[in-house]
Amino acid sequence: MDNQFSPLEKSILTAKGLTAAQLDALNAVGVASRQDLQTVGDAGTLMELVKEIDAATAAKVMEWVTGRATPAPAAQAPSSSVIIDSADIVHCCYCSARQPKDYKSGDLCVACGKQAEPVLTCFWCSASGPGKFCRSCGAEFVPMAELDLGVLLRQEGLPKDEIPKRLRTMSAEEKDLMWGRVRKLRR
Repeated sequence: MDNQFSPLEKSILTAKGLTAAQLDALNAVGVASRQDLQTVGDAGTLMELVKEIDAATAAKVMEWVTGRATPAPAAQAPSSSVIIDSADIVHCCYCSARQPKDYKSGDLCVACGKQAEPVLTCFWCSASGPGKFCRSCGAEFVPMAELDLGVLLRQEGLPKDEIPKRLRTMSAEEKDLMWGRVRKLRR
């Protein structure tokens, strides 16, 4: 291989941003061919040899010489991402930790130790199970602390879908009045 930059190589180097003075400075320090630039190895060393070469130009030159592209910054991913899990995956309702494959309803979470998927009782059909809805009748579960209130509203004739909504919208005073009625019924 020739020990001088060919006219084509000089054209490429000037297209990459080197000036004629910088090419002369490279010759002065002993870098006279593409093979010599490969010996230099990286943009930092090239900038140390010739102080007038800026970082961007040195990176472009070394990218051309070595044939390796410098890693470009990755495109900004959207802030929200979609994660698709299989249907049998269970996440803890307290800490969102993924539960192991051998998880059974009622087991404790492997991360926080709480019941990963609380087993609730249905106010409508008295069946119990995990999740947000009863697997027997389809009613939305109410919090365990309000189960008796849900049963009372069922006895009063409210529709199954209306009871959880009514309990969520009730004030504390209305719930206290209903608890008084529940206590009277228990006597």
